[in-house]
Amino acid sequence: EGQLLAGWESWRDAAPAWVRLQTRDAFEAAIFYGEILDWATGRPGCVDVEYEEDEVVLRSGGHVVARLSSGALEAAPDPTIRPRWQVHFPVPDVDACVSAALEHGGTVVHHEPGAEATLRDPDGGLFTLTTQPLPG
Repeated sequence: EGQLLAGWESWRDAAPAWVRLQTRDAFEAAIFYGEILDWATGRPGCVDVEYEEDEVVLRSGGHVVARLSSGALEAAPDPTIRPRWQVHFPVPDVDACVSAALEHGGTVVHHEPGAEATLRDPDGGLFTLTTQPLPG
């Protein structure tokens, strides 16, 4: 548990990305992960947890580091509707990163040139590149 919490704190402090969880019930998921990762405990380094626009929003130092939303369906034929974590990396040039990913065995799932791209790594992991800064 100590290594997990230390890993969460160092990731949160570096804030190289932000994550979104699509799940059946965001409130239940927030309680589950909150108990594991010590969210909203009031201790130094914890994240603030709020409910905004039908999502549970986690902030660290005023910056959004995660959003949890409800409505995912485990048996949905469309994999984008199934429960899953999404990782978003802000980059200065989405199109250059897409080209680099393709050169190294990645595939494009969705691409809005110059703005955002969802890619799949060679092992099947999904992630999103965006020109948007970390949400505030």
